[in-house]
Amino acid sequence: MITIKKDYSLLNHNTFGIDAKCKRFVEFTSVEELLEVLSTLTDSDNPLLLLGGGSNLLLTADYAGTVLHSAIKGWECVDDGDDVLLRCGSGETWDDIVALCVEHGWYGAENLSLIPGEVGASAVQNIGAYGVEAKDIIYKVEAVEIATGKCCTMTNAECEYAYRQSKFKHEWRDRFMVTYVTYRLSKHFVPKLDYGNIRTELERKGICSPTAAQLRQCIIDIRNAKLPDPVVMGNAGSFFMNPIVTREKYEQLAARYPGMPHYTIDAEHEKIPAGWMIDQCGWKGRSLGRAGVHDKQALVLVNRGGATGDDVMRLCKAICEDVKVTFGIEIKPEVNIR
Repeated sequence: MITIKKDYSLLNHNTFGIDAKCKRFVEFTSVEELLEVLSTLTDSDNPLLLLGGGSNLLLTADYAGTVLHSAIKGWECVDDGDDVLLRCGSGETWDDIVALCVEHGWYGAENLSLIPGEVGASAVQNIGAYGVEAKDIIYKVEAVEIATGKCCTMTNAECEYAYRQSKFKHEWRDRFMVTYVTYRLSKHFVPKLDYGNIRTELERKGICSPTAAQLRQCIIDIRNAKLPDPVVMGNAGSFFMNPIVTREKYEQLAARYPGMPHYTIDAEHEKIPAGWMIDQCGWKGRSLGRAGVHDKQALVLVNRGGATGDDVMRLCKAICEDVKVTFGIEIKPEVNIR
């Protein structure tokens, strides 16, 4: 059923807890309903905002246009030899799908446990954590072109995935509404344990060779220990992307900061944790007005209570300036700022 609400608060549709309103909010539960909605849109609905779970969104003001939200649910699985193809509605909660995969013995998504948001956003944002990205398991994406109502299917390659990037965030921004995502998952479990403190946490639990369920629980425990619950303290998870720099730049910084954490991308590039740099600049646990930096993970900006999107942006700009001055590196927001 199509749901339409006017002058609607988006407080419950963004994990930052920003109380911004939109002129019109429209939710649909099928492709057919989406096509019906699109056929009725007029110029007064612009600008459109294609909204998922709002877990990677910062609203800086009331939204002057119409918000479209997919509530397409359901999943179906097709056997494909050593793999399975799992087709999921874009309105499904992402972590529910990860739990489903682990339960059924479909492997590849377990390191992405507890990432907030919905299935549609996984394809748009190329969500990632602990050495795995959505692009590693996405097989194809189904979407509807907003302007024409044409149903389209994009392959993984056509989406041009990169670190927290896809064509949906650039050339295709606001052009397509994702309706289904199909993931290719393996029937054979090959754990990925060499990122962050996964092995340390497993050793603490006395686990040498984890099952997929044990690895999933390990990831959940790690995330819960360092990331705030958005129900308790508004946030959008990691606010900044980890910058990728040249090896020359990395070596310059490593000489100044012995033991600086880093992750090798290739022979010429290194990734430096933005959270570490923000911490070195003294921002961890600090606040600027009603917005602050989480005291356990400097990569996360939080709503201390009643913060506006402008409050968060002032904090963001102050942090970026300090990192630029201190390290000569520009860090950029990962969140979608509207």
